[in-house]
Amino acid sequence: MSRAVIIGGSGHIGTYLVPRLVEAGFEVVNVSRGERQPYTPHAAWRDVRTVTLDREAEEKTGEFGPKIRALKPDIVLDMICFTLPSAKHLTEALAGKVQHFLHTGTIWVHGPSVAVPTTEMQPRKPFGEYGIQKAAIEAYLIEEARRDGFPATIVHPGHIVGPGWNPLNPAGHFNPQVFSTLAQGKTLALPNFGMETVHHVHADDVAQVLMKAIANWSSSVGEAFHAVSPAAVSLRGYAEATAAWFGKEAKLTFLPWPDWKAAQSSEEEATATWEHIARSPSSSIEKARRLLGYVPRYTSFEAVFESVAWLVEKGVVKTH
Repeated sequence: MSRAVIIGGSGHIGTYLVPRLVEAGFEVVNVSRGERQPYTPHAAWRDVRTVTLDREAEEKTGEFGPKIRALKPDIVLDMICFTLPSAKHLTEALAGKVQHFLHTGTIWVHGPSVAVPTTEMQPRKPFGEYGIQKAAIEAYLIEEARRDGFPATIVHPGHIVGPGWNPLNPAGHFNPQVFSTLAQGKTLALPNFGMETVHHVHADDVAQVLMKAIANWSSSVGEAFHAVSPAAVSLRGYAEATAAWFGKEAKLTFLPWPDWKAAQSSEEEATATWEHIARSPSSSIEKARRLLGYVPRYTSFEAVFESVAWLVEKGVVKTH
């Protein structure tokens, strides 16, 4: 039995990944701050050992990497690394000590889309601290893999969705009121012509890519892979499909970006929309299909509507 240590395993992806690891026969150790339970309960968690560590605090003392190494992992899956110094600290502690290291990145490493769907080979032009740091981590880990043999694989998810949290909505932010607006047949304003794109992925499909990367070690080490649905969707198409799912016809209006932004009640939501439409991601999964055998279980709409159904059940999204 191989020991898999997953850092941040109680989050969106870990909710699905940890049961997959247990069912595949791994001895699983979940490292977290102990502040959150998995989004969906699963009997597999009874077989998971949980180790409580505060990554930020432990990194400040230089102890985080050594404490992960002391768990004697065969495989490490890092779900919550956001800076290059953090990645270097852990990599240096694990060099020569693990069989496989998997880092969860983001499709935001690409910056604005150019030729779509974007492949993993296209040059990186990230903007914003999150995308810039994730791109730097990717470049570092691939260099370590190809130069020094560190067995790293990078998986870049899209906009993660699944029951238990608010999905990125057709207005490009996370306020679930947008779904209520469409469910009730009310008018929804979208920026520009609504043709910018977003690219979702169900958390279980991200877990699938990670599992297939483990199973295809020789094809995945030193490589980066997108973990997204088969196709991105436009804001307009997303709004229309959502309204239809509720049995309504979408009533949409379109405003130039400055006017749309000025009409928003929340600056935070307007900023979130800009972050998404300025990138308008549309990522290829051909590499993951070819090298790993990745076949997404969910389209973007299937993944989102599973999440929205949960929001309706909880009374967060109002249909009347």
